[in-house]
Amino acid sequence: MTEMAVEQAAIPRLRRVLGLWDLIFYGILVIQPMAAVPLFGIGQKLSNGHMVTTILIAMLAMMLTASSYGRMASVYPVAGSAYTYVGRGLNAHLGFVTGWLIFLDYVIVPVTGIIYSSLTVQRVLTPFLPQLPPRLMFALLASFFAAAITALNLRGIRTAAKANIGLLFVMSVVIILFMLLAIRHLFHPQGWAGLFSWEPFYDARTFHLSSIATATSFAALTYIGFDSVTTLAEDVHNPRRNILLATVIVCAFTGIFSGMQIYLGQLVWPDWRSFPNLETAFMDVTRRVGGPLLFEAIAVILVVSNFGAALTGQIGAARLLFSMGRDSVLPKSVFAYLDPKKNPSHNILIIGLLAFTGAMVLSYELAAECLNFGAFLGFMGVNLAAFRELYLRRKGGPERRFLIDAVVPIAGFLFCLAIWASLPWPAKIAGSCWLVAGVIYDAAQTRGFRREPAMVDFNEVG
Repeated sequence: MTEMAVEQAAIPRLRRVLGLWDLIFYGILVIQPMAAVPLFGIGQKLSNGHMVTTILIAMLAMMLTASSYGRMASVYPVAGSAYTYVGRGLNAHLGFVTGWLIFLDYVIVPVTGIIYSSLTVQRVLTPFLPQLPPRLMFALLASFFAAAITALNLRGIRTAAKANIGLLFVMSVVIILFMLLAIRHLFHPQGWAGLFSWEPFYDARTFHLSSIATATSFAALTYIGFDSVTTLAEDVHNPRRNILLATVIVCAFTGIFSGMQIYLGQLVWPDWRSFPNLETAFMDVTRRVGGPLLFEAIAVILVVSNFGAALTGQIGAARLLFSMGRDSVLPKSVFAYLDPKKNPSHNILIIGLLAFTGAMVLSYELAAECLNFGAFLGFMGVNLAAFRELYLRRKGGPERRFLIDAVVPIAGFLFCLAIWASLPWPAKIAGSCWLVAGVIYDAAQTRGFRREPAMVDFNEVG
């Protein structure tokens, strides 16, 4: 066996056990089938009653970035996602900083899931346990949810994939029930005329391009998490095909399914100005079409969906750490460790602890805004890397195609830049602090950027 073959054999590798549908279920669960529900009231206000239009515009725009992710995964079918694509497509230092930012994103996904689930259950339990201090109850619930997602993920990727399918099924049943009841609610008094209207898409009385632009940036939050599919590039069969298909399909499904929910919600409650509470507006819509039972079912399912997002977010973060540890950017003995099940168990435990800590010190609002800071910087990096790798650097093989190799990634970059620029200043300040810490760490590891961070040349596609 040659020396190179020995070195390749010594590199720790994940096991390819997932198929295309596993990736699709995983991506949909990370995004959540009800991703647009919490945004409904505020989105209606920002768009002057045109949220369904902004959902569809955002879908087309985010599919540009999904295409860049999928095509870069076909070039580099390994764990690491944006970290790998930017590091190898642009610059190793930029790759490390991107990985540092995306790591913040993946850690915050389970943080927000744990916070939301804990707060919701706390509101249910408080009348039954009035003597228990609220902060202590929240801490107990947060520790329970953090321990639950960690225990499931420690059992292995197959166990997590099966749990994902179960959670996705439950969420889909409830939201489909809402859609059926909404159709009945609209059809009963008006017939077919009640189900079809152009006003959710375009109402000349309230349609303003500036409002649509602002609301589209907000609606893009519906799609946050689609990129997590690419972190499983070493867990899936035929990654060159399945990663690209899964990322695009996940974005398309999210846009169409969310658009249908919002469309029906707008028809059921056309005047957003009359919502009792903008933040929980969709809950009022469900009560109108299905009564208290559907109202409570949606509340429960939102807890389930956030638990599912925390579960899958932990998987993505653990695999990103594994990739950076294997590349010796982080201590290899800890972060590149795989247990006998080929599971990065050390990283799963670390993410579980960080998620619990984050849930205890961050508010839900600030955590969500910081998530966008890292996510959209990562999206911009991947789009630029795709442009350089697929258009500027392409040598041999298929001829360069200006539209798909240049226009698509550049358009994706510009859209993500516009969204990132609209983030509130508290998120930019908090995210910048994390960014500066990453740059300082990289400088220390590379002697003031005089040498590149180590990156493993690993192109096995098995």
